[in-house]
Amino acid sequence: MGGERVRLFVKGQIQSYVRNRKVQTNHTSIIRIEGVQSAKETEFYLGKKLAFIYKAKTQKQGTYFRCIWGKVTRAHGNTGAVRAKFRKNLPPSSLGASVRVMLCPSRV
Repeated sequence: MGGERVRLFVKGQIQSYVRNRKVQTNHTSIIRIEGVQSAKETEFYLGKKLAFIYKAKTQKQGTYFRCIWGKVTRAHGNTGAVRAKFRKNLPPSSLGASVRVMLCPSRV
């Protein structure tokens, strides 16, 4: 039963926090999803879960890896970026890091 490998997530990159000239809102992040080029293409990803996986110095529950879960809330601009909210605010070290966009909670 070799079969094909099933893809469970798409890669994305954390661009920045939502901000204006003077104020930065840390509870909402801007994510660039791989292969998405327009605001119309982001509609498929609305409501999808995000996982920011990082490595910590101390071991908890037998692993060094930790995860912060989030959700895609809406599109951001016309070039295919999305806004996302995470359960805990993302640390500044996460800017530029990769994030997994899960394909499982489907609205189709």
